[in-house]
Amino acid sequence: MPVLSEKGLNLPESPIRKLVRFADQAKARGTYVYHLNIGQPDVDAPKESLEVIQNSNLKLLPYGSSEGSLSFRKSLCTYFAKNKIAVDPQDIIVTSGASEAIAFAFNCIADVGDEIIIPEPFYANYSGFTASSNINVIPVISIFEDQFCLPSIESIESKITSRTKAILICNPCNPTGYLYSKEEIERLGDLAIKHNIFLIIDEVYREFIHDDKREHYSVLESRKLADHAIMIDSVSKRYSLCGARVGCLVSKNKTLIANALKFAHLRLSPATYSLLASEAAINSDSSYLLAVKKEYTARKKTLISSLEKIDGVRVSNPKGAFYCIVELPVDDAELFSKWMLTDFTDNNETVMFAPASGFYSSPGYGKKQIRIGFVLNEQKLLRATEILEKALKTYSN
Repeated sequence: MPVLSEKGLNLPESPIRKLVRFADQAKARGTYVYHLNIGQPDVDAPKESLEVIQNSNLKLLPYGSSEGSLSFRKSLCTYFAKNKIAVDPQDIIVTSGASEAIAFAFNCIADVGDEIIIPEPFYANYSGFTASSNINVIPVISIFEDQFCLPSIESIESKITSRTKAILICNPCNPTGYLYSKEEIERLGDLAIKHNIFLIIDEVYREFIHDDKREHYSVLESRKLADHAIMIDSVSKRYSLCGARVGCLVSKNKTLIANALKFAHLRLSPATYSLLASEAAINSDSSYLLAVKKEYTARKKTLISSLEKIDGVRVSNPKGAFYCIVELPVDDAELFSKWMLTDFTDNNETVMFAPASGFYSSPGYGKKQIRIGFVLNEQKLLRATEILEKALKTYSN
């Protein structure tokens, strides 16, 4: 057999999807599986986004602009302006989901052996993107007991070397739900300027803030960071359009955008129907996002309250996004999560979680933790936590 690349062989498995085959086997046996492992909302997308596809009279699907249609980028600018982010269409490269935006950013700023500093736990696919680009993640640990707040600036600065190209965070954070403050963003920005590196912030969960006293602060609100800031965004979670695969890379650094466009040329253009649906969603009535935010906040309260009643379980209190990290009274949360799919049911139902160890790059961390997404309705969340409680009792025996 021909030899495969070491890069591919060593690419880390997704903790979000690595147990899927066991879930599929459970379903084949007739078991109903509550999927709390993946950020797939069950909230309806804006009706306008689906209607524009259903009512389309296109006779063919032509290539579009590699940077995304001007109409869509103008709509994005209008949306961003409502969030205190002033950008022009030429500051935006539309991508196939936030995933491609992250890949573009890494390929634009880093060469083989370069480094990206990321507070962990972090979105698991960051490891995959860095590995596929042959660059290295340099982790800085954030702590469960501190609600995963930003590690000290001193600890982050101590990791900076001549190979460091950027600091990357997700705000609000997937998987922890931590909401970084304006002050924290500005301190990271000062560090980026001091060491002449980039500050990349993944802002796909911008709308989902669960604290009325807090607001989201975008990295692009800072004028002094114009040459250093890269913002990643997506319509996936915000408008329940995960399958549309439409995101964007946004920066006021003109040289960066020009280089990102070269990578966009390689994949030709974003998908036509996906852009139509996404633009319709962005231009839909603002009441949609207000209702969605209210729904996720209610789900968060229900989930956290229910989890806190289970003996031996500890749970983080997310201020944003729709995830929380849960610490279980087990030695290995991945083995437990697999066991729930292979060997446990309650009334022929079980639950799928994402083992949190996959959200760390440091060995040994997160071994007792899982990530839960409150992406199902409150009734299903209550049932899922009931199943979890029963499973833990059975597992301990």
